[in-house]
Amino acid sequence: VQLQASGGGLVQAGGSLRLSCAASGATFSRYAMAWFRQAPGKEREFVAAVNWSGGDTYYTDSVKGRFAISRDNAKNTVYLQMNSLKPEDTAVYYCAAGQWFIGSSPRPDEYNYWGQGTQVTVSS
Repeated sequence: VQLQASGGGLVQAGGSLRLSCAASGATFSRYAMAWFRQAPGKEREFVAAVNWSGGDTYYTDSVKGRFAISRDNAKNTVYLQMNSLKPEDTAVYYCAAGQWFIGSSPRPDEYNYWGQGTQVTVSS
């Protein structure tokens, strides 16, 4: 599976961005999808995940109520809508794909394929 993330950029605090991750090379609906992020000097952390059908999602506490993950299996794309952005959301955001049976797992070791990352910078 090849993953191509896009949609990052510079936004002021309180603003919104929508990240997209386009998949190719495999049957998209067979994969759980997730977003992770890594800020400078910090470890990669889980942000949000969605199961193969889109019917189950899971978020890290710090983004609940602000971010929404969704997927369009017809377009082979997963999205991350980010609202009410904060400076602490600044990071490189990565999309990842794992086998369908992991559900909406937050564990990075359960994801087999990773995109190249897209930079999100939130200014105060």
